[in-house]
Amino acid sequence: MHWPQHEVIHMEITAQMVKSLREMTGVGMMDCKKALAETNGDMEAAIDWLRTRGLAKAAKKAGRVAAEGLVGIAIDGTKGSIVEVNSETDFVARNEQFQSLVENIAGLAAEAGGDVHVLSEMPYPGSGRSVSGELTDAIAKIGENMNLRRAATIEVTDGIIGSYVHNTVKPGLGKLGIIVGLESTGNKDALNALGKQIAMHIANTSPLSVSPDDIDQDVLAREKAIFTEQANESGKPAEIVAKMVEGRVRKFYEEVTLLAQTFVIDGETKIADVIKKAEKDVGAPIKVTRFVRYALGEGIVKDESAFAAEVAATSGVIPPA
Repeated sequence: MHWPQHEVIHMEITAQMVKSLREMTGVGMMDCKKALAETNGDMEAAIDWLRTRGLAKAAKKAGRVAAEGLVGIAIDGTKGSIVEVNSETDFVARNEQFQSLVENIAGLAAEAGGDVHVLSEMPYPGSGRSVSGELTDAIAKIGENMNLRRAATIEVTDGIIGSYVHNTVKPGLGKLGIIVGLESTGNKDALNALGKQIAMHIANTSPLSVSPDDIDQDVLAREKAIFTEQANESGKPAEIVAKMVEGRVRKFYEEVTLLAQTFVIDGETKIADVIKKAEKDVGAPIKVTRFVRYALGEGIVKDESAFAAEVAATSGVIPPA
């Protein structure tokens, strides 16, 4: 008697998938193709497969992406906001009407508490429309699809919001933006100078969290799984493997948590020590509460036609054929 067998569905590995994986990891085409075949086309699993075999380091999450537009920052006293508004082409990012739109949306974001859905429904100043309605109107006037992708707000009780924008088109608008909260009762001018330096550092190193205490536990579990599999392949006893994993986790923390990173400006001092030294100039203790780093188009890995369709679906506007 023959029992029916479960059908195994194999995903077709396309050239675009291989190209995307190569762009995210820097690994050769053949290894990328093999990784996707081994993981049935699962991009995240394929990255882990390559990393486990020492073929790739952490994936370049930003990759090369088909998303343009601007990141906008607005600071108002002890509150700072950051938004990303996408467009189809870089040409639109140089349009003054689009720049003004992003500036105004960034200014409203604090009132929305960084909630992009609340922000979309807020009244847009002087138009009688909501923010999403103003975007739709701009789409009609400029002739290109746009999308309010994300927003975040940081607030401190007493202190400052440091910020930095890279590739600026005008103050507060560019391709990469960072806001960071510094809680301190000390001198605000000295705090602002420190805040800008730390924001510049974050732009350069892209940490995952302020300290090990607030790192995403799913991310940590994933890294531990990779470290454990790599250590197990050494064939060493379990207690040695455990120490190897512990050492690699410690090194991981040094690489991805802000306070443990080496300051890019001097190349030798840990950020925690930079802050401790700055406390003398500021005249009070300093605590980094939180930071947000937005790189334009980060995490969107798809072709331009797919991106246009996504924007159109969000805005309810049918893209031109």
